[in-house]
Amino acid sequence: MIKAVLWDIDGTLLDFKKSERYALKTCFSRFGLGICDDDAIKRYSAINRTLWEKLEKGEITKQDVLLGRFQAFFKEEQISFDQVEAFNEEYQLCLGDRFFFCEHGLETVTALKGLVKQYAVTNGTLAAQSRKLQKSGLISLFDDIFISDQVGFEKPSREFFQFVWDRIGDCKRHEAIIIGDSLTSDMLGGYQFGILCCWYNPLHAAAPSDIKIDYTIDHLSQVLPLIDHHQ
Repeated sequence: MIKAVLWDIDGTLLDFKKSERYALKTCFSRFGLGICDDDAIKRYSAINRTLWEKLEKGEITKQDVLLGRFQAFFKEEQISFDQVEAFNEEYQLCLGDRFFFCEHGLETVTALKGLVKQYAVTNGTLAAQSRKLQKSGLISLFDDIFISDQVGFEKPSREFFQFVWDRIGDCKRHEAIIIGDSLTSDMLGGYQFGILCCWYNPLHAAAPSDIKIDYTIDHLSQVLPLIDHHQ
């Protein structure tokens, strides 16, 4: 029986790419940096992803990610701009101002409310995630929310999952499942901690050979039957 569902937010319940695109374009406009076109956004996304993966491996700090990505991006784009901290602060607010649900994201969480305990587990910043969860209405559907800035550790660290585990109460590990799109934070963290892992893989990426994944889905509508199967 599954008693607890740990939900990743960005890329799983909410479409982060759309929020990212909105935030970058808005910040470029507000800081007078001209147009941030789709090709530039792709280049930024690649830089951002690389730094987040280094964070998940414990190689750099979160501050290195938040500021380093824009320093590297502006350098690559040959943009002379030294207000990186101000840009990042505004970017976090913009990320939280616009949210876009992945297909069946809201419907699935709503349908599961009352059937199982549901928790948000996210590495996103407190500024962005708190606004996003509030504005989207997800905050009222979760039984608790775990944002890495508040926890003090990032996924996939054992410390992050232990913090969550100590808070969610009476639940055995085989009764909990994490659902997320990231192999390096959600699936690796869940696997190492010993809970069930459900990989949300809408792009049908190749499965890893070094991480045990219990379930793979390509659509969030598949979550409810999966949970029902375990009840």
